[in-house]
Amino acid sequence: MIKAIPEWSKQEYLMLSLPHEKTDWKPYLNEILKAYENFINHVSKFQKVLLIAPSEKDFKPFKHMQNIEFFICDTNDTWIRDYGPIEILDNNVIKVLNFKFNAWGNKFKSELDNALNSKLFKDKFKENIKDIDFILEGGSVDFNGQGVLLTTKDCLLNSNRNSHLNQKEIETHLKEFFGLSRIIWLENGFIQGDDTDHHIDTLARFIDENTIAYSICENEKDIHFKPLKAMEHELLKTGFNLVKLPLPSPIFYDNKRLGASYANFVFINNALIVPFYNDKNDLIVKENLEKVIKNRQIIGVDARVFLRQNGSLHCACNNLFKGQK
Repeated sequence: MIKAIPEWSKQEYLMLSLPHEKTDWKPYLNEILKAYENFINHVSKFQKVLLIAPSEKDFKPFKHMQNIEFFICDTNDTWIRDYGPIEILDNNVIKVLNFKFNAWGNKFKSELDNALNSKLFKDKFKENIKDIDFILEGGSVDFNGQGVLLTTKDCLLNSNRNSHLNQKEIETHLKEFFGLSRIIWLENGFIQGDDTDHHIDTLARFIDENTIAYSICENEKDIHFKPLKAMEHELLKTGFNLVKLPLPSPIFYDNKRLGASYANFVFINNALIVPFYNDKNDLIVKENLEKVIKNRQIIGVDARVFLRQNGSLHCACNNLFKGQK
């Protein structure tokens, strides 16, 4: 029996792929490394962290930390949520799936990122992985652990991913990969500044098997108001409990609006890391989540620099669940 693993499950590692001089982070590399250091410092208090980078010198800012391991590997970019492994339970044994990654529809170079999983599990974990001939990013899917997948049509049905398959065929594959009984396809909702074709992890996420936390916009004049209101109407029909995550006020860098969303939170052992944006809604979101998540500490981490390359905290990491050797 195959089962998708919800992200609140016990983790062995949180993996991050570090910014370096050959990435688009180069103009403000020190700033983003400081932001990563802050993020990783919070996580390492709760569990092990695995850092990935092309050379030993890239690890220097993190060598003083406890609970950190390192793996040298060339990378194109940092968004390991989307090119890292996705794990499943197969008869209660954790198996690792290696999907194809084409940089969100061939928008950027991706050959090094696409090769990471094979190297990581061969050289570090000494474990077999199953290669899947299907393009899929981790940020595009979210599971409740009870057979339900939450995703968006704009991403998974986009012609720049698996254009040879129609919706019914994609559904069949997803149900087979993850042991699903239901797929919730959202047709509405987007976050300006997101270049993933509307990943679900900026819009709506399971926080337990019965509850979805989702982005809302409270400003009727904002570009997000109508699309997110339409998404809310869709979610109200799903039968799940709902928790609102009001968007922060617009954040700009170089006159470009950035894709800030509180839905890009990260589950770790005994805590939930929530992106903060120095906004009045930071604490409102924290309080909304604390009302329903009773067994974890809710921790805010400044994610503003992450936004400059169109991602946030969840995009920047990947979970490896308990049981890896």
